[in-house]
Amino acid sequence: MQTTTNWSALLGNTSPLRIGIAGLGTVGAGVIRLLETNRELIAARAGRAIEVTAVSARERGKDRGVDISGFAWEDDMTALGSRQDVDVVVELVGGSDGPALTLSRAAFAGGKGLVTANKAMVAHHGLELAKAAEAGGLALKFEAAVAGGIPVVKGLREGTSANQLTKVYGILNGTCNYILTTMEATGADFAETLVEAQALGYAEADPTFDIEGVDAAHKLAILATIGFGVELDFANVVTTGIVAVRAADIAQADALGFVIRLIAEADVQQDADGPKLLQRVRPCLVAKNHPLAPVDGPTNAVVAEGNFSGRLLFQGPGAGDGPTASAVVADIIDIARGDVGAPFSMPIAQLASLGPAQPGGRMERTYLRFTVNDRPGVLAEITAAMRDANVSIESLIQKGRGGDDGEVLVAMVTHEGPEANVARAVELLDGSDSLTGEPLVLPIIA
Repeated sequence: MQTTTNWSALLGNTSPLRIGIAGLGTVGAGVIRLLETNRELIAARAGRAIEVTAVSARERGKDRGVDISGFAWEDDMTALGSRQDVDVVVELVGGSDGPALTLSRAAFAGGKGLVTANKAMVAHHGLELAKAAEAGGLALKFEAAVAGGIPVVKGLREGTSANQLTKVYGILNGTCNYILTTMEATGADFAETLVEAQALGYAEADPTFDIEGVDAAHKLAILATIGFGVELDFANVVTTGIVAVRAADIAQADALGFVIRLIAEADVQQDADGPKLLQRVRPCLVAKNHPLAPVDGPTNAVVAEGNFSGRLLFQGPGAGDGPTASAVVADIIDIARGDVGAPFSMPIAQLASLGPAQPGGRMERTYLRFTVNDRPGVLAEITAAMRDANVSIESLIQKGRGGDDGEVLVAMVTHEGPEANVARAVELLDGSDSLTGEPLVLPIIA
């Protein structure tokens, strides 16, 4: 005899899960559209229906391509946190502070679960919000805050929970990846590629957070906390953006068998006085046979290395209304199933408090590019600085004149050695009138 299982009865709660949504931009509208389109499938997987009961946004009458007439409207989004017909608040407003944080606090004060796509708020205030959620036995979910539709938060929090992770790193910003891979494909320089990215909607009108690496740093801090069981420490993420990368660097990397990607990386290292957390975002040369090298356009990818799982790769669209809405609704489904759990994989009291690591002793090969005046003695000056800092040069290339100003590009790759030695060599050249700009220093990931 064929039998069926009543999962709703086993879960113990068959009443609909009622949600209030703050923010009805592309993602908010996408969440409503997804809940409506896949209503029956979502209810079957959640074990209960999921219903939007109330919404809030800046403009009530704006055409968003979805029907919101059946939902209660709140001019003040904070009121969602106290509504009796809302079980979970979905925050899609954005911003590290301000209304988003006020709403999130109000949600927990009102006994509601919280789902957010707000990486800046989680990076800055995640511990506070997690403590509030933990104290109230409430859910705090933020899958959509990191890498859009890629289930990397769940993957680290649950899929690798039995592993000691040794490193988490990857491509966490689609804007930068689009710019770098477009420069790679077209030979265009940074400035014109950025303009194109803005025209296509891949870059904001003010792209500072993206191109300076801040957006990736927010996401990295969150992943480091989940992956290593440490307290959030966004303030100590060392960040370098991609503004200084030239088309000539892209071409030189290609000739050497590499591509340039903005890489966010975190690991825990043992220093003399105990374990320390290293977190940094910086452009790197990535070997063409590395799993991150083929990641192009606005795609994101995260690599996690576990002591038993080995190397795991999470890859997919890092933004967009569909992928991000998918991650938001996945969190809502988890809450509907009764999954509260620790937001950062373990209770707040068990998260380790680690100071920032000093990376100077790390061993790596490095690509350095100097723009210099075309005159005798310049190469000798650069190589002398390398010698005095104990940096061994593997290869060196001098390009011809770059224009009427006589600027010359000098690029070199070092043998593996301590990071501190390369930093010392660059310091020795600081203030030299032979250099026409800041040197570009890119580590090499093989």
